[in-house]
Amino acid sequence: MLNGYGSTILEGAWLTLALALSSMTLACALGLLGAAFRLSPIRWLALLGETYATVIRGIPDLVLILLIFYGGQDLINRLAPLVGYDEYIDINPFVAGVGTLGFIFGAYLSETFRGAFMSIPQGQGEAGAAYGMSGVQVFFRILVPQMIRLAIPGFTNNWLVLTKATALISVVGLQDMMFRAKSAADATHQPFTFFLAVAALYLLLTSVSLLALRALEQRYSAGIKTVEL
Repeated sequence: MLNGYGSTILEGAWLTLALALSSMTLACALGLLGAAFRLSPIRWLALLGETYATVIRGIPDLVLILLIFYGGQDLINRLAPLVGYDEYIDINPFVAGVGTLGFIFGAYLSETFRGAFMSIPQGQGEAGAAYGMSGVQVFFRILVPQMIRLAIPGFTNNWLVLTKATALISVVGLQDMMFRAKSAADATHQPFTFFLAVAALYLLLTSVSLLALRALEQRYSAGIKTVEL
């Protein structure tokens, strides 16, 4: 299958999936933090959150990947001697990929989460407080479940885009399925065959993800009725 390169491309597919899942985990954490900052009544925190979202969303993903991987590596190696470390530090492409994609999509998710929190009627939290719930209980028992339901459509879109964006990490040497497909194409001079196979794998991954997230959305929407005006 695929001139003997099928197994190596499938190994790269597992690495791609691990990269996507790890990056989205980091992105969710940064997205929640960014949303909290942007909704904060403390002005400098709100400004910091807005700056993060605006700057990251305004720079192309590939530029950020190259900047963080090569520029970050150069910066670390310039600073290392100042603390007495003279060995050359080589950043792992997987770690760089997770950090970069997580940082990028954290900015997008901060907008998704912020919009979801703002869509929850203020009276929901006030009602929880009136029943004697603490602020933490109100947040986790009332606000977060509703936020998840409202954020799933935006989260789904970001997950699909992030999954496809993992292909960009191959430019820094990560041996994901895109990197391995290119190596196989160069060796066999059959680029159409291998890139078509990778396209099919990405389509399979995004299609399964879409079905799973739609099922999750239906679960969180159980008992919710839409009022038509």
